[in-house]
Amino acid sequence: MDRRSMLQLTSAATIAGGLAAGAAGTAHATRRAERQITLKGTRTGANIPDILTAGVPYYVRYDLTDTEGRSVGTENAHCLPVNVGPDGSYVMATLVLSLDDGMITASTAFQRPLPAVTELPVNSRQWTHEFAITGGTGTYNGAEGSISIEHVNRDEDTLTITLTDGAA
Repeated sequence: MDRRSMLQLTSAATIAGGLAAGAAGTAHATRRAERQITLKGTRTGANIPDILTAGVPYYVRYDLTDTEGRSVGTENAHCLPVNVGPDGSYVMATLVLSLDDGMITASTAFQRPLPAVTELPVNSRQWTHEFAITGGTGTYNGAEGSISIEHVNRDEDTLTITLTDGAA
């Protein structure tokens, strides 16, 4: 076999291998992108002030359960209002989900649609915001994706975690 024939075979094998690997990689990436976890949260602690003030941080803590109602960990959000107005505030936040099988960290900046006087105990407005996953440990080592949090009412939320990396 001459050198030219060997190069053509090698090139053809490389291209075929690349196409097969690319197709498998795409299927694997699609499978990972579709992985979602839904959790329910019940507020167990918070130090949200009666009136939000720019630069004054607060935290919120929730106990988390899975769709069958089993306890799976906690959600801790540390928030910093950056700008506060009569119709709401702009907040930077970090989120730590301490789950039975690992930890997920996330961050965001969002418009909180509540007046400067916050958290009315009744008739609170439902609202949603999204966090970008910044990492994880355990089962979620190297996690990427997003966490959408729907605040159903003052003391309950629903988290939808969408993993787009190899976290199992």
